[in-house]
Order: sequence, then structure tokens, then C-alpha cells
Amino acid sequence: MALDPALLCASLSVVERRADQASAYFYAHLFANNPDVRSLFPVEMAEQQDRLFAALTRLVGLLDTSERLGAYLATLGRDHRKFEVRPEHYPAVGASLLATLRQFCGNTWTPAVEKAWTEAYSVIAQAMIDAAAAVSPATPAWWDARVVERQQPQSDLVILTLAPDRSYPFLPGQYLTLCSPHAPRVWRPFSIANAPRPDGTVELHVRKVPEGMVSTALVDATRVGEALRLGPPLGDAVLPSGSQRPLLAVAGGTGWGQTKAVLEQVAYAPRRTTLFLGGRCDGDHYDSAGVRLLAQRHPWLEVVSTVPGERVPGSAGVRMMQTAILEHGSWAGHDVHLSGPPDMVREVAGLLRSRCGVAGELIRHDPLPTTFCRSRPTNSAERFLMERDVCWINRTELGI
Repeated sequence: MALDPALLCASLSVVERRADQASAYFYAHLFANNPDVRSLFPVEMAEQQDRLFAALTRLVGLLDTSERLGAYLATLGRDHRKFEVRPEHYPAVGASLLATLRQFCGNTWTPAVEKAWTEAYSVIAQAMIDAAAAVSPATPAWWDARVVERQQPQSDLVILTLAPDRSYPFLPGQYLTLCSPHAPRVWRPFSIANAPRPDGTVELHVRKVPEGMVSTALVDATRVGEALRLGPPLGDAVLPSGSQRPLLAVAGGTGWGQTKAVLEQVAYAPRRTTLFLGGRCDGDHYDSAGVRLLAQRHPWLEVVSTVPGERVPGSAGVRMMQTAILEHGSWAGHDVHLSGPPDMVREVAGLLRSRCGVAGELIRHDPLPTTFCRSRPTNSAERFLMERDVCWINRTELGI
């Protein structure tokens, strides 16, 4: 089926002018005509509305890149199993989507536009349905996990050890999505901070995000014995299988957790590894003892701290790290793993490609948002058009 991305983009640009109203209309139409679907969504819908249309614009933007679109839809379809989405839900969503577009496109809604959207949604829905159906019945849609250990090294940060109710297979460098009973039906991604262990436990390093429902619940309210729900492991920021190239690891903030998992994997097949550990001040790093212990145990690991003595802006910390990386020597021929704030990862990756001779395919990190914008828009159209980080969309889009 030949899709028409240009026609879809043109019609969507009309809806963008009334993004808030269109989002509200969509969910009102969906729930009014399918009341049984309401229980699949969070109680608080404002954020969900934002995500719906951000995902829609992302999908439309990928329609002319079939390989990337296919990978994105397959991952979304598999991951939507944890939301208890079933094939019969897709026609209801499609009907409400078309009704919303028809309502807000006004005179620009033509039979050709309706045909284009009907065909596009059919492709999207079927790809997601097929991907979910292809998952082995033995693979859970989610895991229930109990908190068995809790450490709080800083007031805004917690280290949780979870015991899933069954085997939870993952690779070091992957992340999971998590749902807390303190914020039902709200899922957030968190990097896994350990390599697989004999006891099957999973470690998470969580820093509280301002106004973040799940991170706040995990840091302030979650206690040992509490049950959390885990989605399947995601992400391809893993080391190349069988590689014996030297490794450069760069970590900042709670990105240390993901890096720690990778280093624990390297310990099983040691190779020369250099770790650059960044932050905005000495107190910014919460696991100095763990870092020292790894360095003492493993002679193949060199740790270079680029943490200033006094607190500095994040950009200054990134510049300090970049300078240290450049001064340390050549990184050509190294595998590279980056984990930390998006601006740090983006700038370090660019430096390694442009000035350090590192091939792009050897640099691994989670997918990055186009921007990490925290400014507040002045109107609904600006809010919709603003490129921003929508975590579950950007982190689910593997390899993009």
C-alpha cells in the first residue's frame, strides 16, 4: 500500500493549531464510544494527551522511511502488551482518530485526506498487532517485582533492588519501564544498573524529577516489600557481542547505573577500559565507593573523574569532560558506551566522531530526543510544535 506522507503532514499541520482541544476531543470521543477502554489509561490524562499527538507526529514523520517505521512500530506493538491493549482496541482508536481529524481539519478534510489517514492507520495498527502476536506466549507482558532492598544516598535519589516474580532476561545496557501503585497506569523508563545476577534481582538508580509522578513516588514513598510492575527490557545500548576492542565508557548523573551494568559485564571477559565519570560537583556523584571498589578489583579499568570541586552549570561540567577526553589520547578503534543527560551524550558523541576518529557505529547510547526543551510554550500551537523530550516515545524508538 502506497502511503502519502506529504498529504498526512499537511492535514496534521492544520490540527496542530488547536492541539489541546484536539487531544481532549480524541479522548472524549474514545471514552464516550468505548467506556471499557477508560480503565487502560491513567486517571490524570493531561500528560497522556500530550504524548498521543507527539507520537502521532513522530509516526507521520517516519512514514517515508519504511525500515525505521517498521522497527518503531514493532517495538511499540510488543511494548503495548503491558498496557493490556488487545487487537479489538485498535479499530476504536482509529475511529476516534479519524473523527478528531475530521472535526479539526475543517474544510481541508477531503475524501483524499480521509483515504490517506485510513490507509496510514491501517498500516500502523496492523504492524503493532502483528508484532504483539509474534511474541512467544511464554514471554510475560509484564513482571511483578518486589522491592527487597532500598538505599537512599541522597535526598533526591534512591537505589532500589527488585526481585521479579519470574526470570527477567535482559542485557547490560538495556532499560525497563516501570509502573508504581502510587501512580497507576503511568509508566516510566529506568536504566538497569547491574549485569544479570544469580539471584535474578534487578537494580535501579532513580533520581527524582521535578513534577515526575513515578520518580517522586519511587524516591519518597516506595519501601521494602512494595510491589512494582515491570515492562519487558528495551534498548540496544549494549556492547557488540564478542568484541575485544578497548572500551571507552562515559557516564554522568544516574547514567552511572547503566554504565555500572556494562562494566560488570566486561568483568567476565576483561579488556582495557577507560571510564570518564562526570558531574557538576563532588557531591553530585552518589556512588563513589562503588566506583572505587570496581577500580580496585579490576586492573583493566582506569577511572578518570571530571567532577568539579564546586557546583557548576551542567554545560561547564560537559566541557570539562570533553577537554579530559581530548587530552587523554586517541580513541580510534574503541567501542564507546555513553550514558547520562541527553545534552552530555549528544555533545560527547559529536566530539568523538568529529575530533577523535571514532566510527559512529561503535558509539552506543540510548536514543536521544531532538532537543531537551524545558521552556514553557506561550500557546497551544507552540506547545504542540515544540520539539521536546517525550521519554516513552524517544526511548522506545530503538536504534533511531
